[in-house]
Amino acid sequence: MATPDDTLEVGLVPGGGKRTIPELEALPIDSLWVGGHVASRNPSPEVMMGLARLAALTERVRVGTSILLLPLYPPALIAKQAADLDRETGGRLILGVGVGGEYPQEFRACQVPIEERGRRASEAIGLIRRLWTAREITHEGRYYAMQGVRIHPAPAQPGGPPIVVAGRSEAAMRRAATVGDGWFPYLYSPRRYAASVETVRAVAADCGRDLGGFGWYVWVFLNIDADGDAAREQAARSMGGAYDQDFRAMVDRVAVAGTPDEVIARLTEFHDAGARHFVFSPATAGADPDPVIDRLLGEVIPALREHVRQTGS
Repeated sequence: MATPDDTLEVGLVPGGGKRTIPELEALPIDSLWVGGHVASRNPSPEVMMGLARLAALTERVRVGTSILLLPLYPPALIAKQAADLDRETGGRLILGVGVGGEYPQEFRACQVPIEERGRRASEAIGLIRRLWTAREITHEGRYYAMQGVRIHPAPAQPGGPPIVVAGRSEAAMRRAATVGDGWFPYLYSPRRYAASVETVRAVAADCGRDLGGFGWYVWVFLNIDADGDAAREQAARSMGGAYDQDFRAMVDRVAVAGTPDEVIARLTEFHDAGARHFVFSPATAGADPDPVIDRLLGEVIPALREHVRQTGS
C-alpha cells in the first residue's frame, strides 16, 4: 500500500540561485526540470542540452524536460537522445512535451508549419515509443515516414521514459488522455486544474483507456515571503519579464505567491484538485531564489504532507 508521501512529489526548476545542481539534488526533492527554446524572445538554452547537463550532474532525482517542444524535432532524434540519457541515468528520465506556439520564429527557424504542431506532436509520441522498442520499425504517418529503422539500445525504463503532455488547451488534455503518460498544465488555478482532470478522465474513458499509473503534474510559479503583497508583486514582475505582459491583475490565478500560510492553502487546493507531482519554478524577478526554496521545503511542504497524511489521499 502506498504511503501518504507517495502521493506528493516535489520538483524544482534550477536557475539563478547560489546552489549547484548537486546541492539542489541533496535537498528533499524528487525531481529537477529544465526548459529551453531554439529561438525564443528571451535567451535560453536548448532543452535537450539542458537535460543532458542535469543527467550528468545528478545521481538520485528524476530529471525532466519542462518542456520539450516536440514538433520542432525529428522524432527519431528525440528517441535516440532520450534512450541514451535514460540508460546513462539508470532510468531517471521524464519527457515533458508540448507544442508551443508563443514564439512563431522557432517554427520558422526549424522549418515546421506552426499550424501542424499539434498533429505532429500526437504522431511523434506514438512513433517515439515504437522506436524505443529497439526493434526495426516501419512507419507511414502523415508527417513522419520511415522504413526499416532501428534505434538501439533501448532505454533503461521498460517501454521508455514517461511522456508527460504539457499545455493549457482542451486539445492538450485530449493528447494527454489518449497518448500521454501524464498531464502537466501551467498557468492554472486549482479550479481549472480540477476541471482539466475531469476532462482528461472523461476522454480516456470514452476511448477505453485505463489511466492506472498516469501522472498528474502541475507547473507552479512560486514566491513565498512574510510580506504576501511583496511576494505577489515580485512573482508578477518575474512572469511579466518572461511572457512580456502584465501579470499583476492575474498573479493570484496563475501563480502561487504570498505568505507561507497563503501558499500552503493554495497548494492544498491544487492537491485536492488532483495534482500529485508539483514542479516549482521560483518567480523572483532576478533575486536569489534560495530563500523561497528554503521556505518551500522547510515550512510549506511539511504542512502539505501533513494534509496528505490526514486526508489519506
